[in-house]
Amino acid sequence: MSRPAPWRRSAVLVALMLAAFTFNTAENLPVGLLELISESLGVSVSVVGLLVTGYGVTVAVASLPLAHAVRAVPRRHVLTGLLAALVVSSLVAALSTSYWLLLVARLLTALAQALFWAVMGPVAVGLFAPEVRGRVVGALSVAGSLALVLGVPVATWLGRRSGWQVAVAVPAALGLLSLVTIAVLLPTSRPQDEPAAYGSSPDARRFWTVLVAGTLSATGAFAGYTYVVKFLGDVSGFSPSTVSVLFVAFGAACLAGVSITGALLDRFPRAALTTAVATQAAGLLGLYAAGAHPVAAVVFLVLMGGALGPVFMTTQNAMLHCAPGRTDIALAANSGSYNAGIAAGAALGGLVLPLAGVRGAFLAGGLLTVAACAVLCGGRPRRSRPDPGQNRRRQQQP
Repeated sequence: MSRPAPWRRSAVLVALMLAAFTFNTAENLPVGLLELISESLGVSVSVVGLLVTGYGVTVAVASLPLAHAVRAVPRRHVLTGLLAALVVSSLVAALSTSYWLLLVARLLTALAQALFWAVMGPVAVGLFAPEVRGRVVGALSVAGSLALVLGVPVATWLGRRSGWQVAVAVPAALGLLSLVTIAVLLPTSRPQDEPAAYGSSPDARRFWTVLVAGTLSATGAFAGYTYVVKFLGDVSGFSPSTVSVLFVAFGAACLAGVSITGALLDRFPRAALTTAVATQAAGLLGLYAAGAHPVAAVVFLVLMGGALGPVFMTTQNAMLHCAPGRTDIALAANSGSYNAGIAAGAALGGLVLPLAGVRGAFLAGGLLTVAACAVLCGGRPRRSRPDPGQNRRRQQQP
């Protein structure tokens, strides 16, 4: 399949980056609007929190089945359908007058996002030459990370000034812009004929290694991160206002991490994944060991933030290389298992909390991340032993 003109490729990439930013913003919007939604709909804050939990569980469960169901549908049609679902669900959420209608709208957005991450990667990297695909993955990851640094804070500010309904409606406008761009500029082709439809270096062993390591990393990260506010207050002794500033620093570190890793991903794809996981382990275990000292707590919090985004980004990039079959199925499996790890990590931290305190949650997370490092190191390809008769056979050839 011939690639579109350079300006069309760039425009589609920007539209996909905007869509990634919008989906991630929509996913995390309730975090900053919990109290506003609670008061407006007359439900408890913990019940509103289920809007985030239910979203993540839906993405984890639905990613692989949905990717398999639409494997023969042209990607242009799939993406426009997913973005249409985002627009409609965001508008329904903004007009909701009951908690249950808002929950249904959120679950529709989650179903769209579950498939979006599986389809978006192969489409984006397939538009460009293989030697720059890591940078394309990096650009998409930067856009997704901006949701935490820019999207959610701005939406929270807007919700407090104009009402949570206005903030929830914003993704509809951004999604519509992406939808129109992709519908007009992305060519229609059979999914199996696209340049990145299959892994560039299929390797079933590597696929399972990355999948297991990514799941362990997500579980470890969110065993601690879910309770980081409590940690910074109870263990490190920071005031609530300082914790808010540290969250901004955490988001900035995440953005810097994906930016730096994205620039190096084409040259060092395997080392980038191992480095990101090892850095996450250092951050979690450093917080456990030295988090009572404010300066050390900030240093290790930044390390953890700088690794959180790159871990998922590098596993997604690995799937584009090692997928034993279609890349969209491999990416769906990776996204689903990662989200399952997020849910499992939050649950694990909650179980450890009453038994070993919040420091224990970070210790458990760090040990799981070390296990992910061990999986990656154990899954390195073995160098084949040289065949002593190989050179002799070559010399005998005419």
